[in-house]
Amino acid sequence: MKKTKKALLLTSICIMFPLSAQAWNYSGYYRLGFAGSADGHTQSCFKLPGAGSKYRLGNECEEYFEPVLQHDLLSFDDGSTLGFYTMGQVFNDYGHKLRFSDDWGYTRLAQWYAEWKNMPALNGGNFWIGRRWYNRNNVHISDFWYWNQSGTGFAFDKVGIGGDLTLSYVFSRKDNQDQDPYVNRHDLTLEGIATNPGGELQWGVSYLQKPDSRDAHSGWSTTLQHKQEDVLGGFNTLAVQYGQASGTNISYTGDTTQGTGSKTWRLVEILDWQTSPRFSGQFDVVYQRDIRPEGGGQHWLSIGARPVYGLGHQFKLAVEVGHDRVRASDGTRTLTKITIAPTWSPKGPGFLDRPEVRFYYTYAFWNKEAQRAANQMSPGSALSDTGVFGSDRNGANFGIQFEHWWD
Repeated sequence: MKKTKKALLLTSICIMFPLSAQAWNYSGYYRLGFAGSADGHTQSCFKLPGAGSKYRLGNECEEYFEPVLQHDLLSFDDGSTLGFYTMGQVFNDYGHKLRFSDDWGYTRLAQWYAEWKNMPALNGGNFWIGRRWYNRNNVHISDFWYWNQSGTGFAFDKVGIGGDLTLSYVFSRKDNQDQDPYVNRHDLTLEGIATNPGGELQWGVSYLQKPDSRDAHSGWSTTLQHKQEDVLGGFNTLAVQYGQASGTNISYTGDTTQGTGSKTWRLVEILDWQTSPRFSGQFDVVYQRDIRPEGGGQHWLSIGARPVYGLGHQFKLAVEVGHDRVRASDGTRTLTKITIAPTWSPKGPGFLDRPEVRFYYTYAFWNKEAQRAANQMSPGSALSDTGVFGSDRNGANFGIQFEHWWD
C-alpha cells in the first residue's frame, strides 16, 4: 500500500510539472487500447510455455503508463551536473476494473536515483546511486530483455580508460521488485572496442555472490555483443551469452539453489532495417539452451519479423510474424502468431515513429504439446483448454491500441 501511494503521488507530480521551470524534464511512455477475442471474450494474449518472451504487436493485454520526471539540481564549473531521476509504473490487465492494484494490476515506483554526470575525475564518466533501469538491451518486437543490469545500488558509469574505451561497474542488491533473497551482484562492462568501420564490440560479466541462506550458491554470467551500423540502412546486433548456477538467468538473479551444473547458453541476432523512407522493420532470432541436472532443461528457439511499410506520410501497415518452439522432456511445443495492423502515425511512417494508433487482427495456432504444457503451467491462459479458446488449438483477437513515448 505504501508503494502504491508513493507511485500515485509521483504520477500526480509528473502530470503537474511540465508547466513548471525548465529545469524539470518530463518524459514517459504509455499504451492503452480496447480489444476482444473472436469468440466474444476479452483479448487473451498468446505466449508459449517455457519461452522467454512473446511477440508484441496485437498481443499486449494491459493498460500501461510510465511517467518520468528528471531534474538537474546543480551545475558545476567543471562542466559536470548533479540531477535526480524518478519513474513510476501504472499497470492493469484487460478485462478487470481499472484499479491499478491487487492481482490484476499495480502502481509502483520503479526508478529513483541521483546521478552526477560528466565528472572530470572519471574522465567524463558518471556516478549514480539508487534504483535504476540500466544497460537494458532488448528485442523490441518481443520485448525480450536479454542483457539487463538494472538494480538497486550504485555505479561508476562509462569511465573513460583511453581512446573510445569506457568501463562501467555496478553493485546492486535487488534487480526486480519481488526478488528473494537479496543477492550482492557485481557487473563489469567494457564498451567502445572498435572492430571494423561502423562496428563496436561490447563485453560484460556479472558475478552473483552466495546469499546468506541454506542450500545457496554463487553464480556468474557473461555477454559478448557486436553492434554494426549501416546495415540495410539500419543496424545489426549479435550477442552470445553464457550463465552458470544463479547466473543462468543472465540478465537477472536466478535461482540461488542451482549449483554449477546448471548452465544456460544464448544467442541473439537482431536486424533493424530502413531500406527506404517508407520501408523499415526488425527481424530477430533467439536460441537458448538450458541445462539443468535436476530436471527442467530445454531448448528454446524464437524467430520473428515485423516489416512496416508507409502507405503515406501518416499511414503505414505493420505485419508481424513470430514463431516460438520449446523442446523439453515432455515433447516439443510450438506457437505461431500473425498480426496485421493498419496504423495511423502522425509523426511519420518510420518503424519507431510515435505516437501510433493501430487497428489490428491477430491469429495464432499451437500444437497439442503446447496446450498440455499450458494446462499444467498456466491454466486459464490462451493456449490452455480452460482459456477463452477452449480445446481449440487456434484463436484470434482484434482491437485498437494507442502507443506513445516522448522525451
